[in-house]
Amino acid sequence: MAAASGRLTEDQFRCSTCLDVFTDPVVIPCGHNFCKNCITKHWDVKIPCHCPVCKNVFYARPELRVNTLISNMAAQFRPISNSSLEKRCAKTGDISCDICTGTKLKALKSYD
Repeated sequence: MAAASGRLTEDQFRCSTCLDVFTDPVVIPCGHNFCKNCITKHWDVKIPCHCPVCKNVFYARPELRVNTLISNMAAQFRPISNSSLEKRCAKTGDISCDICTGTKLKALKSYD
């Protein structure tokens, strides 16, 4: 169990609808999280709106806002695009990561 080990896993940041790592995660009134696009598409065809997990019914369509905490945490598990990777590569004058193998990335932390 992740809580016992204190480590977060990719599975904890997967949308129960698309099964991918969250993209623009939103929390709905019952407390469940979904990708904004997934829950919007679900509610476009399911009337009245309900939670796909607990089946809680919402008679008025809830306003959706991105859950920034989960969004930031889920970003750690998304694949890095080539353009994003190029921005993170260590260049002359940068401190490179001691742990990276292959392409050296910029160090995120430095201990003196």
